[in-house]
Amino acid sequence: MDGVKRATTVLGNALTSQADVAFYSLAQPRAFYELNAPLITARRPASNAVLNYFGAAPLTVYASQLADLLATLETGAYDAIILPGGLLTSFAPAIKRQLPRINVIAWMHNNIDVYLNQYYVQMQDELVAGLLAADTVVTLTDYDWEGYSRFNSHTVKIYNPPTMQARGQRADLAQHVIAYTGRIDMQHKGLDYLLTVARALPDDWQIAVAGSGPQAQMTTFYRLMDELGVRGRIIYRGALKDTELRQHYQRASVFMMTSRWEGMPLVMGEAMTMGLPIISMWNTGSAEYLQAGRHGVLTPARDVNQLINGLLPLLADQQQREIYAMRARQRSRDFTLSKIVRQWLALLTRQYVPQTVVESNWYADWSNEGQ
Repeated sequence: MDGVKRATTVLGNALTSQADVAFYSLAQPRAFYELNAPLITARRPASNAVLNYFGAAPLTVYASQLADLLATLETGAYDAIILPGGLLTSFAPAIKRQLPRINVIAWMHNNIDVYLNQYYVQMQDELVAGLLAADTVVTLTDYDWEGYSRFNSHTVKIYNPPTMQARGQRADLAQHVIAYTGRIDMQHKGLDYLLTVARALPDDWQIAVAGSGPQAQMTTFYRLMDELGVRGRIIYRGALKDTELRQHYQRASVFMMTSRWEGMPLVMGEAMTMGLPIISMWNTGSAEYLQAGRHGVLTPARDVNQLINGLLPLLADQQQREIYAMRARQRSRDFTLSKIVRQWLALLTRQYVPQTVVESNWYADWSNEGQ
């Protein structure tokens, strides 16, 4: 139920009105999101206990599933395949060798530095080979567009599709509740920062948390809550979707993100759509959304004191919240589903012309930001 799966589901469902679409899974997990197209599972499915594979030798570990995928692509006479994330992108060379005419698109959902040097460091060679072999690499931010362009000149930036529609509903900015939505992952999502912020809140404010995680992460989350004495400041709502998730945003006055890194987090787009003012520590994803603070409060990376200093004025002044809520709604209009589907259709039919990489020190400057 992570962001990659959600974005893939929304895009695939939207494309069904324009093309014949099939979803493909290496394993047989329980479906969390509704699909509007057939779901094909590998004939020899992998273990569904692994949400994302970050180990070594992916082409060996998933040799059976790759062979099943190649057979499916060949017999189904597919024109294009979209490979989200690092594991699937490592399959690109094998796909192009066996089926050179198929349009192979690698969809990079996270920061290039995190993908190459953290998540997929054990399969870095295979990931790079996949980037080189793909017909197109799709990225989400300017930072990652320039970074991935170093490996593939046909790299484009297409925003993730919106995963929530406002439907005339807006957040209640009088509520003394700060919303957080995301996986319970202490390091990635900076939940240690979030709980430190909770300790600094005015007495009548709370943080509502929507999301779940592995048991070990949940145990750490609750333990740190107790150590910091903030159990009473946290409303834990668990994993939410659809109506319950919409209500989670409606019953808040501010959306806060504390992640150490992100690609382009879908939850920030959801919060913007619902008219929540945004405050976030700097990461490449929040920087893309907030555009140097024009659309929300952007504080330095990994500096919880600066985050608290940026948050407290929002909590004290509803008029300030209303100003930033308006800016958030305006920004959300840049992420319309119809526009994003048009871009993907042009890409799938090989009509999308990529930007030219600007030769500058900009990438180097940004890669040092917040380190």
